[in-house]
Amino acid sequence: MQKEKITKPEISIQNLSIAFGPKKVLIDLNLEINKGENLVILGKSGCGKSVIIKCIIGLLVPDKGIIEVFGENILASSTEELNNFRKRIGFLFQSGALYDSMNVKQNLLFPLRMNKEIELNEKEKLVKEVLEKVGLSEAINKMPTELSGGMRKRLGLARSLMLKPEIMLYDEPTTGLDPITAKEISNLILEIQKDQGTSSIIITHDMNCAKITGNRIVILEQGKVSTEGSYKDLEQSKKEEVKGFFE
Repeated sequence: MQKEKITKPEISIQNLSIAFGPKKVLIDLNLEINKGENLVILGKSGCGKSVIIKCIIGLLVPDKGIIEVFGENILASSTEELNNFRKRIGFLFQSGALYDSMNVKQNLLFPLRMNKEIELNEKEKLVKEVLEKVGLSEAINKMPTELSGGMRKRLGLARSLMLKPEIMLYDEPTTGLDPITAKEISNLILEIQKDQGTSSIIITHDMNCAKITGNRIVILEQGKVSTEGSYKDLEQSKKEEVKGFFE
């Protein structure tokens, strides 16, 4: 009888702890994200949701713990190794983190500026492909200041797709958007997961976003995962701290 192949999680976080001064934010946090899965992280403001994804890409260094990405402990990686990991990870910042002095096309080309292996015509072809994917083809020559909030989110998402990431990290992707635009962004996250097979972490307060995008949802409380399950599981939970998210 053939043994079943064991698939390692795409991201494995073990005993992760970090404090800012006397405030302990994450305390021996354990979390796994499986290949091709959309994991939604919920929690009150200041509970450490965004801290987790900043640790994953090396913007913050935890006090202790292990973070394995693609089977490698990134906390033990050299600067060069960490930069190589980052090329395989897309990050959508809450603000979009766009360059207002560059037009849409220039913003998208920026992540590829150091890549000498791709010809300019191939880079421009990729720009058109990702703009079409996020519905911004007509905005290629516009400046970020000419775009609506929803369009800026789409542009930030398009830029993160330029490197064809295997993992996507979304920090409050629908914050500040009207309900219709927020739903469009949520559906776009779902499309990217299906089309590209990405594994994703989605930090959000938007329960409709969580419902649309999440294969699994975890709730952080006091620096640890307190509850996890599907949207339906959590919706039916009797725990007061869980019910608060659905009221």
